[in-house]
Amino acid sequence: MRLHHVQVAMPRGGEAAARRFYADGLGLTEVVKPEALRSRGGAWFRAYDDRGRVVTEIHVGVEDPFVPARKAHPAVVVDAVEELDGLAARLDELGFLVDWSERHTLPPHQRFHTFDGHGNRVEVLAEP
Repeated sequence: MRLHHVQVAMPRGGEAAARRFYADGLGLTEVVKPEALRSRGGAWFRAYDDRGRVVTEIHVGVEDPFVPARKAHPAVVVDAVEELDGLAARLDELGFLVDWSERHTLPPHQRFHTFDGHGNRVEVLAEP
């Protein structure tokens, strides 16, 4: 068994904020939603490995009424601490909060927490 995707919520009309965080900030690739689901709004994002296989998929879907997830969260893994540091710097430059207070609390990983453009918590970890 493996995880196919994680869905996080956003308010109606929040696609631009989702793109700014998940594509511009985390570097995920936006993919076109299936035709039957497009009218619901939202956006889907993926990361691929060196062979072009999907390794991470995050769906950002409309929820009404919307309440951001402040505790529950997706956690994505990058390959190196240098990549972790680079993502943190890029998110910071884009104006997203990067919280390093738990950087060394999940050995052997290093990590930070951040919040997407809608206030949903996201964790980013580096492989040891």
